[in-house]
Amino acid sequence: MKRLLPFLVLSLFSCVAWSQTSPATTTVSQSSPSSQSEKLFFPKDWYWGWAQFDIAPPHNEPDPNLCAANAGQFGGKHSQCNAFARYMLSGTLELRPIGRTEARRLVIFFDPNFLFGKNVPQTLYTWAWDPIGMEYAIGAGIDLPKRFQFRFTAHPKLQRFGDRDRPLGPAWLGPDGPWGQYNAFGVRKYFGTRREGTY
Repeated sequence: MKRLLPFLVLSLFSCVAWSQTSPATTTVSQSSPSSQSEKLFFPKDWYWGWAQFDIAPPHNEPDPNLCAANAGQFGGKHSQCNAFARYMLSGTLELRPIGRTEARRLVIFFDPNFLFGKNVPQTLYTWAWDPIGMEYAIGAGIDLPKRFQFRFTAHPKLQRFGDRDRPLGPAWLGPDGPWGQYNAFGVRKYFGTRREGTY
C-alpha cells in the first residue's frame, strides 16, 4: 500500500487539474507577473527529472548488499546468491504540482535505481538481465529563501523482484539492501546555473 501512495497522490492532483481553469488576470498587484499567470495546479513547468542507463564491466559489479562478497564459496558458479548487478536504470523525478500561493514552494521527489544482473564476485560473470530489485528514496521538500530547501526523505528497504524476493542461500545477508531502511530530515543548498543548451 505504501508503494501506491505516490501514484494515488499524483492521480488526485491529475483529477483536480482537469477541472482547473485559469482566469485572466486584469488587475495589477505586487506579485510577479509570471506567478499571476500560472495555473493554480500543474503549471507548465510542474515536473522535472532525468533518467540514466549504466553498464558495469566485469569485476566491477554494483553490490546491492543482498549477498556476501564471498558468495562464490557457497556453490561456486551455481551459488544461489548471485544478486550482483551488471545494469542499472536510475533517475529522479521532481513534481511541483502547485503554481500559485505559498504552496508553490512544495516539491515531491522520487529517486529510483533499478538493478539487473546475475554475477558472483571472482566466480561468475555474465551479461544476463535478471531483475534484482529497485532501491529508491521518496520524499518532499519546501523551498526556502537563498536557494535552500528543507527536505524529508524516506528510504525503504530494497524492493526485490522475481526469484530474488526470497532468501538466497547461505551467503544471503538479508532483505535490507544498500543503506537499509531510514527516514531523514535535511537541508539542501542549490548553487550555480545550468549551462544553456544542456537540458
